[in-house]
Amino acid sequence: MCFSHIVYTYIPTNIMAKPTCMSYLSVTTIFLLLTVSASFAAPPTSKSVYNSFLQCLTKQTKSSSTNISNIVFSQTNPSFSTVLQNYIRNARFNKTSTPKPLIIITPFEESHVQGTVICAKSIGIRIKIRSGGHDYEGISYISHYYREPFIILDLFNFRNISANVNNNVAMIQAGAVLGEVYYNIWKTSRVLGFPGVVCPTVGIGGTISGGGYGNMLRRYGLSVDNVIDAQIVDVKGRLLDRKSMGEDLFWAIRGGGGASFGVVISYTVNLVPVPETVTVFRIMKTLEENATDLVVHWQKVAPTTDDRLFLRLLLQPVTSKDGKGTKTIRASVVALFLGGADEVVSIMGKEFPQLGLEKEDCKETSWIGSVIWWHDDEAFDNGAKPETLLDRKLNSARFLKRKSDYVQKAISKHGFESIFKKMIELGKVGLAFNPYGGKMAEIAADATPFPHRAGNLFKMQYFVNWDDPSDAAAKNFTKQAKSLYSFMTPFVSKNPRSAFLNYRDLDIGINHFGKNSFEEGKVYGAKYFRNNFDRLVKIKTAVDPDNFFRNEQSIPVKA
Repeated sequence: MCFSHIVYTYIPTNIMAKPTCMSYLSVTTIFLLLTVSASFAAPPTSKSVYNSFLQCLTKQTKSSSTNISNIVFSQTNPSFSTVLQNYIRNARFNKTSTPKPLIIITPFEESHVQGTVICAKSIGIRIKIRSGGHDYEGISYISHYYREPFIILDLFNFRNISANVNNNVAMIQAGAVLGEVYYNIWKTSRVLGFPGVVCPTVGIGGTISGGGYGNMLRRYGLSVDNVIDAQIVDVKGRLLDRKSMGEDLFWAIRGGGGASFGVVISYTVNLVPVPETVTVFRIMKTLEENATDLVVHWQKVAPTTDDRLFLRLLLQPVTSKDGKGTKTIRASVVALFLGGADEVVSIMGKEFPQLGLEKEDCKETSWIGSVIWWHDDEAFDNGAKPETLLDRKLNSARFLKRKSDYVQKAISKHGFESIFKKMIELGKVGLAFNPYGGKMAEIAADATPFPHRAGNLFKMQYFVNWDDPSDAAAKNFTKQAKSLYSFMTPFVSKNPRSAFLNYRDLDIGINHFGKNSFEEGKVYGAKYFRNNFDRLVKIKTAVDPDNFFRNEQSIPVKA
């Protein structure tokens, strides 16, 4: 492509205007050169990539007992669409018009991953790395902006989990989902848990590499705060653990986005103690039931109360019960307390009387029971067993948009009244407030790449789901989310306005990897990582100087 561009640039205009014998030869030569160079510039096909890749991977994995053709899917393979769609979690990116990978690799062994990296480099093709597929913008399985050909390395077969209750640790492969992790911990111990995300179909590889938060973060911090070792395949195809990768790279893949640095194979984590009995509850109030005062006071209590208590707050526009179709706001406090009902009722009676919590509002259960309840309280009430957490819910994508913010100063009552008015006006977008404090305020901002620690009252997620597959619906609902995000500017963090990597949001900046790659990367990088961004760039430049591992919001290199 470069050569044909140079030929076009230097064609003298007089040759084209007055063809002589010499100019005729020049034009003929130029035409041939352009024809040849165009053939080289033609995009690779699924068939050509499949054949070249299969030949290379077979050579790289001679000792493997797996038939390599069984783990490499071309677009003509009857199972290609099923494999692709199984772990697409956002239906916005599950259309016929969505750019598709040329091939999908579904490894079973570490050597398959090592060979995939080596072979992708050798044929000059980009890798997208997928574990659970919950990346909100789909960048683990599509190419958004530069439309370059790509392949998917899908780790869903990497799901081994080995829990050692004697040492309170577990080794978890990157393709395991949290439901499987929680279930396997429960099978080995009733008094150990792991501070991971609420949704059981989220893959470990993505959630930990971006931070990983859940309803025990005020007691035990983030998932990354409990990681003690990891395995990664680097750009040279080497399988490295914490000792061989070094502390810089180990630091980077615990919150800096693993896919910027290599392919994370597994994490080794500390398991944390949980009581035999925990308590969950949900309290809901509308504006007519004095929800505004509840929300205002929630800000004072949720980040400062007993660190065993997590009080998530959900705000959603709903139809009022007045029979007139009036819109209102419903505030829901959804809680996990690592202890019994009597104790949490007493704490809330003293600190949060606006909640009106009574013992009959509470459900006492085991920790694994709380996991089921948080995911699906109706299933919990109907007697769902821990085995339900093993359901990966394949090919169950919904249309959705997510955004994020951090709040560092309490919002006034007047501020919330204006927010509620805007939410009712928009009609669909909800807000989820996740309180910090506790352990989160005790860990230094640079202990991991995740910087949002002390000084943050809560993290905020903007959420909207819809079922209409039309482009008009997608445009409408994403516009609503952006509008509320813009409206919230006075109430959230500033300089920079922060965001959470695992609530991936391409609206805040993308990288085209041209001459301004570092500057483009800093736009979103400063929001996700604040002062930790520069260290991440330094590590990236050291371990992947040619920027092979990249995506729309990856860490850039710096010359």
